Amino acid sequence: MINLYPTQLETLSIHKVGNKSKNEQVFFSEEPYHLNDEITAILKEYFFKPFREKEENYLHFSNEVDVEFNELYKICSDIFEEPSSAHQNSKRIASHLFEQSNHPHIKSGELYVCYLRDVVLDNEKIDAVGIFKSELKHDFLEFEEEGNNLEIIIRQGINVNKLDKGALIINRNKEEGFKILSVDSNRYDTKYWLEKFLQVEATTDENYYTKKYLKFCQDFAKDVVLPAEDKKEEVMFMNRAVNHFASNDEFEETSFLNEVMDNPQLIPEFKNYKTEKGPKYSIEDVSNFPIANKAVSDARKKIKNVIELDTNIQIKMDFINPESAEKYVEKGWDEEKQMYYYLVYFNKEQKS
Repeated sequence: MINLYPTQLETLSIHKVGNKSKNEQVFFSEEPYHLNDEITAILKEYFFKPFREKEENYLHFSNEVDVEFNELYKICSDIFEEPSSAHQNSKRIASHLFEQSNHPHIKSGELYVCYLRDVVLDNEKIDAVGIFKSELKHDFLEFEEEGNNLEIIIRQGINVNKLDKGALIINRNKEEGFKILSVDSNRYDTKYWLEKFLQVEATTDENYYTKKYLKFCQDFAKDVVLPAEDKKEEVMFMNRAVNHFASNDEFEETSFLNEVMDNPQLIPEFKNYKTEKGPKYSIEDVSNFPIANKAVSDARKKIKNVIELDTNIQIKMDFINPESAEKYVEKGWDEEKQMYYYLVYFNKEQKS
């Protein structure tokens, strides 16, 4: 788990990168920016906020031949080996970004390259390189006193509440291409940022497999359990699946199916679904892996545990105590009304 609150901006270099296809150029700052406390506080929030709000989907540098041929990998390796070279190497990063900025849709903008200290990853302080880009400009108003009146002045600038693009290259797992996090608010040119500039791939670690497998289970519940059973069983299947992940350190598929699959007849359906859909989630050959607790917590927040009825009534199931739904919620059919019903047992109403 990453913590950026104690992170320090050791150096900051700012350049402007134009669109090569429009004959725009690159502007290199001669020296690093001289930071003060006020600017540092604003920039830290501007740079780091998107990463605090985003799932930790780690990437790593890649290349079809060898990671050593990835341009950014080489540059970041040089910076980590000699942090005092950060500004000079930031110009190489700007040049590399400029070479990839050759599509008419790509916007020019300011590039910020930071050397970061005290990034806390899994309770360990570590250095990182931050690469951020601002693209979209916004109008804002300033006011000046002119005699007895206020005059409006229209200016353009960036919105420090929304970073356009960013990447954190963390100095860990160098041999595998470092650990990288990326954000991109402007989805129209994601390929240019991820595939051409960063040239990264997803890191297939326990976090990756835990998230992918739970997402696969969620789709299985919707596509197979719901049509075969009902909405309650769809919710309860995911309830049991998440609780299985939460209570184990290692995932083993046979044990998972025996514990989670309430209807044994659905086990062959699960295996067929995995054969058919597994490649979509990159789990077709995966049946054992360490479980990442953070990924389980993130998945639990996203999975719906509500039965929504067409009579504008909702029944919320408890993911922490699934036995309550099993024991105290029954589904039936009313012949007179020709409608389904849920029967809920309880001793007394809880005070809110």
